[in-house]
Amino acid sequence: MKKLFYLFLLPFLLFSCEPKKDETVSADRFLRIDGPNLIKPNGDKFLIQGTNLGNWINPEGYMFFFQDASSYRLINEAFCEMVGPDFTNWFWNEFKKNYVTEDDIKYIKQTGMNSIRIPFHYKLFTNEDYMGLDSDHNGFGLIDQVVEWCRQQDLYVILDMHDAPGGQTGDNIDDSYGYPWLMESEPSKELFCSIWKEVAEHYANDTIILGYDLLNEPIAHYFLEEYAHLNDSLEPLYKRCVDSIRLVDKNHIVLLAGAQWNGNFKVFKDSKFDDKLMYTCHRYWCDTLQANIQDFVQFRDSVNLPIYMGETGENTDQWIAGWTRLMERNNIGWHYWPYKKMVPNSCMVTIPKPENWDVIVEFTKKDRGSFAKVREARPNQEIVKKAMIDLLENMKFNNCVKNAGYISAMGMKP
Repeated sequence: MKKLFYLFLLPFLLFSCEPKKDETVSADRFLRIDGPNLIKPNGDKFLIQGTNLGNWINPEGYMFFFQDASSYRLINEAFCEMVGPDFTNWFWNEFKKNYVTEDDIKYIKQTGMNSIRIPFHYKLFTNEDYMGLDSDHNGFGLIDQVVEWCRQQDLYVILDMHDAPGGQTGDNIDDSYGYPWLMESEPSKELFCSIWKEVAEHYANDTIILGYDLLNEPIAHYFLEEYAHLNDSLEPLYKRCVDSIRLVDKNHIVLLAGAQWNGNFKVFKDSKFDDKLMYTCHRYWCDTLQANIQDFVQFRDSVNLPIYMGETGENTDQWIAGWTRLMERNNIGWHYWPYKKMVPNSCMVTIPKPENWDVIVEFTKKDRGSFAKVREARPNQEIVKKAMIDLLENMKFNNCVKNAGYISAMGMKP
């Protein structure tokens, strides 16, 4: 009888151990920084090994096989031109439900990974039109659900603002208008800092959150010659944002990205302006030699703070295996990009391409510069709707294809 009593009581005890939103959590329950290492609350070293939930709440064109329709705004426009805004809004809301589910999170854990990175669009926390909603966005609801699944699986979470107000990159990956306006616009800077403050306040006591990745790939290389001042504005913006976060959250790590695709760390002049900082680099399409990572190692050693590869991948199994071993030999953790997409093989799981999806792809390639041209190019709506509905079904975990070679190349178990 006593055994049955304790079994009955156990769920309540576990629930009572979870921090409440307004409860102050001891700092020793969070991951911490010790020189170039991350340290778990039990004192063990923690090396980030995981994947990015790319395309889920920040759609990118290439994952749909699109070229010119390369960012969410352009993808959405193409869908609306083919099937209308109401069906498109319905599609995006179903997309958000189906793309990442509890089964996906469980599988990521089963492979042996210990963490994920969640790229998100700032519009999930405003009343701007985005992914089927123009108000009452459910950013916290969407992310909270995945965070809870990660808590149950003991997977740490990095939150990454992939698309910032005004645009931080000036290319398709930030869903902007072709220039990093964030670096020059005071209203955008103010909104950027206020959203991160809101996010930090929401997660201040959540110990499964590893940290906040403030900006993804700020300031593309296209602007360097004419607009070198953009690089000079990056560190002051980071400082301003960290000050906003620290008003509500003293414990979480803040991750700072270098300029030019997370590759240029010379922009940092005051690398330790906060006592809970680490750095995040990205690198794609290079060799797998020490020379291809040495600049990051030298910066890490010079500041004596952790650096990790927030994005990499999009390559062959052989390359993934060599690159993973290279990063780990250099004490650099990693999150491969992305977890799931339609484009085959270079991801953990592949979404089967729906029948007639190429009809949609061909539409995005056509000249749609006027209403007359849109009418002329528009394909059969029923064919397009069927392909979009099939995509929603195909993206569910049980309908995806596991890429065993790719997962094994990362040192994980498929």
